[in-house]
Amino acid sequence: MNTETRKKLQTAGIDAESAIQRFMGNEALYEKFALQFLEDPTYDTLLDAIANGEVQEAFAAAHTLKGISGNLSFTNLYVLTGMMTELLRKEELGAAKEYIPELERVYQTVQNALEEWKE
Repeated sequence: MNTETRKKLQTAGIDAESAIQRFMGNEALYEKFALQFLEDPTYDTLLDAIANGEVQEAFAAAHTLKGISGNLSFTNLYVLTGMMTELLRKEELGAAKEYIPELERVYQTVQNALEEWKE
């Protein structure tokens, strides 16, 4: 990964440096898992569950998305899904819904950065 790519990822809230360390310095392995995120259905599952008022399913999806984003050092997404996870844990669906516009923005920023990296 070149310096320009690292900067673009950092701007998108992706701390590739810390993630690569977590992957024991294996940059290729990190890239493989980070780019697999482009196909992960958890985000859609979360939005669908919230839209349908399914609090437990929304909690499970938010918790999963938090874990994935934490492991991959998608920092902004991790923080946001962490807040949503805690609200859904307390079954505060209305409060969690308020974060959806920010979630959509942060998620799309990560997706765009990963798509650009992939190319």
